[in-house]
Amino acid sequence: MNEAATAHEIRVTRVLDAPREAVWKAWTEPGQLARWWGPRGWSTPVSQVTIDVRPGGTMRVTSVSDEDGAEMTTEGVFTAVDEPERLAFEEASEDAWHDGAESVVTFTDLGDGRTEMILRSTIRTSDEMAVRAEAGLRSAIDRLGELLA
Repeated sequence: MNEAATAHEIRVTRVLDAPREAVWKAWTEPGQLARWWGPRGWSTPVSQVTIDVRPGGTMRVTSVSDEDGAEMTTEGVFTAVDEPERLAFEEASEDAWHDGAESVVTFTDLGDGRTEMILRSTIRTSDEMAVRAEAGLRSAIDRLGELLA
């Protein structure tokens, strides 16, 4: 483990103008996930999305920088799947920029076609990388909101 790595909590909350089932599909269907995954300035080809949404199922998503072609891969295992209310997954440190991460996403039906989505991530990394990770997550969730609007 990297000596400079500590656990950083990141929380992103959004009220999305979409029914909970639509938000769930945006997270769990490869074609939809590819449309918003990653920060602005990055693209995710649907061919680079593999997702098996079940406890013990895996997820692998590779995004590509529009500027220089650099790749960023997120790879993990689902630890909980409670459709359409909650997803939880873990990312190992092997071949990753961090020393492990756990994330939980909850989806609350607010009625009137709106959903509150809360993403909580604990990422073991340096302070500098945690700041960058939070900015990237917020940017991606902004893109999700725009897709569903």
